[in-house]
This record gives sequence, structure tokens and C-alpha cells, in this order.
Amino acid sequence: MITVDKQDAVTLKITTEMSESKKLDLDLYLFIPGELGLTSDVMTESEFFYSAIHQKRAYYSDKILLPLVHSRLAQRGRLSATQYRVSLSLFAYQYVIALDKAVNQLNLSSDSVTEDEVDTVIELSLDILKRLRRSIPYEEGLKRYYANIDNYLSWYTEQKFLSMVSKLTRDKEYKTIKERLITLVEREQAHRALNSYNSVKADQDITRLSNKMRLLRRLIEHPIILTEKVTSLGKNMRRAVKGMATGLVMVFVTITAILARDYWGEITASFIIAMSFVYALREIFKDDLKDMMWRWIRKGKPKWRRRYFDPTTGKQVGQKIEWLDYKPLTALADRIQMIRKKRVVQREEQILHYRSETEMTTSRFMSGYEETRDVMLIDLRALTRLMDKGSNRIYQLNNGQVSRESVEKRHLINVIIKEDGHQQAPRYYRWKVVLNRSRIVDIEKTEIDVPSSN
Repeated sequence: MITVDKQDAVTLKITTEMSESKKLDLDLYLFIPGELGLTSDVMTESEFFYSAIHQKRAYYSDKILLPLVHSRLAQRGRLSATQYRVSLSLFAYQYVIALDKAVNQLNLSSDSVTEDEVDTVIELSLDILKRLRRSIPYEEGLKRYYANIDNYLSWYTEQKFLSMVSKLTRDKEYKTIKERLITLVEREQAHRALNSYNSVKADQDITRLSNKMRLLRRLIEHPIILTEKVTSLGKNMRRAVKGMATGLVMVFVTITAILARDYWGEITASFIIAMSFVYALREIFKDDLKDMMWRWIRKGKPKWRRRYFDPTTGKQVGQKIEWLDYKPLTALADRIQMIRKKRVVQREEQILHYRSETEMTTSRFMSGYEETRDVMLIDLRALTRLMDKGSNRIYQLNNGQVSRESVEKRHLINVIIKEDGHQQAPRYYRWKVVLNRSRIVDIEKTEIDVPSSN
């Protein structure tokens, strides 16, 4: 399953869950308007990969209460303290993800949200927190870990509830909802004060408290976010290509020098000028020859390898190989071209194709978990910098009067994703991302109405 959301103003968040297979192939196509002028000369594939693409993979469970069950088993001595920390962190991490998603959906439709929808989110949040607080460990080390988790979830729930209050309109029909949310926020504040989770100074200084919560978030993520190491592939081959290119050029230079010496018979001014010209040509064409050979040899081969390690045991639990290329529309698979459709404006688009092949070794996972969740963040600042400043002027006729309106310039980026888990037919997804110079304005998932085929 794949979802596309907005992480912040100009960052696209693409989430993939590997819940059905140990292998997953992913093809991501970004169709960027040609008028922006994005090319490999403006930003190379490697520059885009390292500066705009950020990834994070974590343990995941579609059984929401499974991590909590594991943590209770650990409390009873049936699982290790390490398993308790992993399970409790995973429970908290998945709660935060679910709360984020639910509250963001309500905030996007704050003008039409109903009291029942808000009540559903509230009841689920309170039920999950109640389950967490039902079993407090006795061992001091585990109790401190539990306190940190409970502290963060209490504060984060408070922040999300307050965000809903700020988004709801001031209509009288929302008065009861707001009062209930504020009451629950005050209850969470009292809960943290009763357990002395934070010092008085921290509670009075929002900057200090926010920084502490940021550290607690890292504490939660540490045992479940897989450690990764990224390697650029083909380094030795690049050295070999450089040597081959230099050798070929030197063969040409040597032959030319011998022929020139035979022609002039001895070293003269003409011979020196001719050899200077030859060496100048060598410097000009050496890099071009090297780049041409490199593109030919590496064409179609992966560019990076990302290895994943369990943060607790340090064992490698999987790997991903990755590609990133600029491609013309005609080089794409027929299925992708059918989804995008061939029109004049599409022919002018610049297409960035990201591909990955992931393979996880579930037998090395922390006991009890067989799934992972990958989050890819794509920073679109590289595109917003290419957008023109200013706005368009539009004239409107209203009741016989002409008015001039200022309309911001927006660009549409199409995102098409192919997901292949090797257990059933590949799945295809498409989203439309509306972007201006400062933010992602809208993300719309669109239906794919072409016949299904590989």
C-alpha cells in the first residue's frame, strides 16, 4: 500500500508498507512542467538524490495492539527488556502516525467537520492512552522508559487537540467540541504534572519543552528505525573508465607525436606548436570521452545501494538498490505512457524516474515483527526556485464593472507510482500535486481508467 501526503510546506511524503512480501520493486515517475526548465545541467541526478530525497524505514505492525501485547509479556518476564523497549516504542510510534493522519484529515475539512468525526478521534486517542497506562512496569529501568513514552504521547496528543481547536471555525455549533478538546488538553497537562514528568522551568518555557519532546521523539524512534548505510555504486568502475579514457587519448597523442616527428624530422617551432595543439585537444576530449564511456557502461545499472541494520542487534536485515534518471516520455513503459496520456503539453515535460528494488530478511527482524514501513520525503524546493516570481493579472466582468484580480502562478506535477510485490499483479497509482513558489497547494489522488496490464 502506498500513500502520498504533504510533510511540510514544500515536502512530499510517500509512504510504503511492505506487509505482503519480502521483496518490493517501486517505480516513481515525477512529471515536471517543461516551462520550469529543470534539466541535468541545472541539477544532476546525484545532486537531486542527495539533496532532495530523504528516506526512513521502521518496523511496523498492522495489528495495532500487538506491540502493546509484547510489552505486557515483557513486564511478566516472558520477553526481554530490549523487546519491551522495542514494543513500547513501536506502539507509541504507530499511535503518533495514526493521530497525525486522523487530525490532518479533520483539519483539511475543518469547515465541514462534524461533532461525531471529532468524537471518534477523541475516543480512539483516549482508549489507546488508557491501554498504555493500564500496565506500568515495576522495574526501575523500564519504568523510566515508560515514563518518557507516556510523557511524549501526552504532550503530542495535547498539541494535536489544540491544533483542531485552532482550525475549527468560531460558529456556535463547534463550541461544545472546542470545550471538550480544551478540557482534555487540561487533563493531559494535569497528568504530566501529577507524575512530575517535566520540571517547572520546562513547563514555563515552551522552547525548552519543545526541545525536550523532540529528544523524546528520537528516543521513541531509536529502537524501531532501521539504521542504514548508503553506498554509491560503480566507484571502482569509474576509476577504470577514467584510466581507459586517459589511455586511449594518450595512444592518439603518442601516434600523432611520432607522425609529426617523422614529418618534420626534428624538433622545430612548427613541431612544438602542433604538439601544443594536440595536447589542448587531449584536455578537451578526455573528459567527454570518459563521460561517454561511463554512460554507456553504466546504462541501466543501479546507482546506489542502501543497506538496513537492526538498531538493537546491528545485524543487516535488508537492502535496497536504487536508480534515478531523467527520461523522455518515449522511453517509459507503455503502461506508464497510457496512464499519463500522450498530449502536446506532456511531450514538453521533464520526467524524473526513481526506481528501487527492496529485499528484506524477515528472519533477522526483532522477534514478533515481519513488516516494515518506508517513508520517502521529496523536497520540492529545487522546483520552487525555478518558478517565476509575481502573479498573473486576470480581468473579470461583474454587473457591468470590470475588475482586475491578482492570481498566483501554480504548476501541476503528476506523480505516477508502480508497486510490484511479486505476489500479484503490479499496482499503479497516480496523484496530482499543485505547487506554487512557497508551498504545496493541493494533493489529489486520481483514478486510473486504462486497462490493467504489465
